[in-house]
Amino acid sequence: MLGILGEPCRFCDGVSRRSFLKIGGLAFGGLSMSEIARAQAATYIGEATTKTSSRSHKAIIMVFLPGGPPHQDMFDLKPHAPAEVRGEFDPIETNVSGIRICELMPRTAAIMDKLAIIRSVIETPNDHAAYHCLTGRALNGPKPAGGWPALGSVLSKVDGPVASGVPPFVGLAAKMKLETWSDCSPGFLGAAHGPFKPSGEMRGDLVLNGINSGRLHDRQRLLESFDRFHSAVDNSGQMDGLDWFNQQALSVLTSSALLEALDPSREDERIRERYGSGGPKLRPSSGDELDATGDLEHFLIARRLVEAGVRCVMLNFGKWDAHSDNFRRAKNNLPLLDQGIAALVTDLHERGLDKDVTVVVWGEFGRTPRINVNAGRDHWPNVMSVLLAGGGMRTGQVIGETDRIAGEAVTRRVRFQEVFATLYHNLGIDVEHTQLTDLNGRPHYLLDQRTPVHELI
Repeated sequence: MLGILGEPCRFCDGVSRRSFLKIGGLAFGGLSMSEIARAQAATYIGEATTKTSSRSHKAIIMVFLPGGPPHQDMFDLKPHAPAEVRGEFDPIETNVSGIRICELMPRTAAIMDKLAIIRSVIETPNDHAAYHCLTGRALNGPKPAGGWPALGSVLSKVDGPVASGVPPFVGLAAKMKLETWSDCSPGFLGAAHGPFKPSGEMRGDLVLNGINSGRLHDRQRLLESFDRFHSAVDNSGQMDGLDWFNQQALSVLTSSALLEALDPSREDERIRERYGSGGPKLRPSSGDELDATGDLEHFLIARRLVEAGVRCVMLNFGKWDAHSDNFRRAKNNLPLLDQGIAALVTDLHERGLDKDVTVVVWGEFGRTPRINVNAGRDHWPNVMSVLLAGGGMRTGQVIGETDRIAGEAVTRRVRFQEVFATLYHNLGIDVEHTQLTDLNGRPHYLLDQRTPVHELI
């Protein structure tokens, strides 16, 4: 999280405080100008500035669909199943002969040659969380000391930044009713490798105590402004890795690359119209809690971020936990998701980024074959569908199939970690040999099952 001395906001303890600089969830405050200056001259910045932004770096855009999207109403329709299974939607032809998807996704159907669908993903945990989509591990499964790191955190640790001032891992996921739907934990790698999370009005957050983005080059005023944080910060004691945060903060705040990438108004109007704006709206769920939200502009910002040098962008879209009104919700959400997916994948191809940028669209599990009495579908971890694009993969294909009610995988059962191994493969990470050390000094492989989906490679 990056927040820089802004409007007062109320915290959970009832105290109203002004926001101060945060990076990776730890407070960046209580620092003197000399301490900032020392951090500014540290080795890390000197090394980072030798890196140059490259259009050819490997990256991933992960679109998480919180709640568990209904696979049989999106990518695995069963028009000949009994009425209590097949649902309200009809399949339509795509631009690849023999592949059909939901009628509410015509834009996606038109670019199916650039996509791959896996209809037979098994071994998905029955956890309402983005955790296993981000780490490849179950939220409630065994964990090493510190917990498993998200894929973006692994990239940050193993490969580091592409360009000075551009963090390797950015979390665009909107804050949700369930915190586990937007959590991007760095696990045992520590907050130094956590995601950069622009908060609120993202571009507006990058304003420092009266110094806007156009004046961040004025280093002396920047440092003086940091000095003024000293009496306003929350001295929590969680200052491990302080020098690293100082260095990263200065690098981000004195570079325009990230600020520009987060600003979709800099994009050509024709491209912005293709992506669209808005998305599912926040609405009360129970009491003061709010459903998740999504914004089509995040698909465009994600592309701008990877082009600027970010290695991993995670965003979320919609709310798919439809125990009731499944089809009404789908009619609202699917056309918007369809627009976002088609715009992003087409844009990546037009910019020559399709070989280097992988897109994965998935939720935590599938939904029940049988429609319940509330016109909804319940949790179904037995099987789910995953949509993939880019990354140099073999696209224009469907992998695996389910039975006549989309309840069980009957051919090419793909384990969840096989998909994760494919993502690492596309990113140039050798999962067969790469190990990372937890907080107890114990080494761990990134995955237990380390063979990618061979049909995609």
